[in-house]
Amino acid sequence: MPNRGFWLPEALSNREEGEPNPHLRSGRASLGKGCHRLAQEATATARSAQKASLVAGLACFFPEATPVRIPVQLARVLEGDDASAARFSESTVIEFGTPREVLFSSSTPLEFADAVRLRTSDGSLDVEASVVAVQYHPGKTVVAARFLKEVPNWIVKS
Repeated sequence: MPNRGFWLPEALSNREEGEPNPHLRSGRASLGKGCHRLAQEATATARSAQKASLVAGLACFFPEATPVRIPVQLARVLEGDDASAARFSESTVIEFGTPREVLFSSSTPLEFADAVRLRTSDGSLDVEASVVAVQYHPGKTVVAARFLKEVPNWIVKS
């Protein structure tokens, strides 16, 4: 038997069905002192989710990708140039990695098959890679680059 349009549990140990609900006053739900009802419900997306989604969105296409945060310097290697002579144009952060690829965002204009050099400040990682995927966003390019040579143990999974 319905109870004035409100759902009640099957068993009521402290009151009987049909007894007035103490939380309702004059047909309106009591929210307590200092609480107010919203006129409309609304949702909003978190800002951090939007920011993190740029590189994470590309990482979805790399099943082995592991989140990392490795600050590096980036140099675009022009065709015919010696990679060791490449000028580092920006600092960026490797945000995801696989045993063969790195994923990062860049303000340097990069395209598919471009050659890049990535180097950490301590020199523990100094590699050449070829761009294998790009996603363009306003002011940023999200890049996946594959190492040209094997880089053993650069990323260790636990």
